[in-house]
Amino acid sequence: MPVRYLRNISGKKRTSASNRQLGAALAFVAGATNAGGFLAVQQYTSHMTGIVSAMADNIVLGQFTLVLAGLAAVICFAGGAMLSSWLVNWARGRHLRSEFALPLLLEAALLMVFGVLGTRINEHVTVYVSVTVLLLCFIMGLQNAIITKVSKAEIRTTHVTGLITDIGIELGRLLYWARRDVSPETAADNSQRLRLHATLVLLFFIGAVLGAFGFKHVGFQATIPLALLLMLLSMMPVLDDLIIKFRSS
Repeated sequence: MPVRYLRNISGKKRTSASNRQLGAALAFVAGATNAGGFLAVQQYTSHMTGIVSAMADNIVLGQFTLVLAGLAAVICFAGGAMLSSWLVNWARGRHLRSEFALPLLLEAALLMVFGVLGTRINEHVTVYVSVTVLLLCFIMGLQNAIITKVSKAEIRTTHVTGLITDIGIELGRLLYWARRDVSPETAADNSQRLRLHATLVLLFFIGAVLGAFGFKHVGFQATIPLALLLMLLSMMPVLDDLIIKFRSS
């Protein structure tokens, strides 16, 4: 990939194009991590709606250990989002070019940790499965917050329910406008949003298929390409900051 592309996709200066490109890459990573993680720990870790609903069910059923497990997952997801926001604001306060790249780099490192933990699951099933679930929830919260901050809440990468809802909304607008005169700008804007949301869902699905395939045939090492992809996407703004710091010291 060209240096300029890598600098723009996770850099401080954002454009609609760079937001779409980053969102597409992160949707793929989220799909692969979520589906592959399910094969590893038998639980989807980006689905907070399902986890909260399961907590309510388990309260009624008297399964309070499962309630606490669900609460821990929600806290970890929120904690990942919180840390992502803190990193962005910390870097922004220091005028760093890597304010959005730093959370991506952290996510890459955590995916590597996930791979290391996975090799030990068979040795200590109860402990490592629990820790792995919480780690995956943390990673999903971290990633969702990154793209939310980058795109000013216009793009989500782990929340497919919202994406499909947006697709339905845009299709409804197209249907309503079909027999009415609308400006070319309005029509183009609607088509662009529809393509974006459909692309994100498609890439999430492709990532999920490949992630599940990778975990089935390779195991936890399937996270390594995902981590390397995130490192590649985040490296240029981080390197730029390191070079600036080196030259000024």
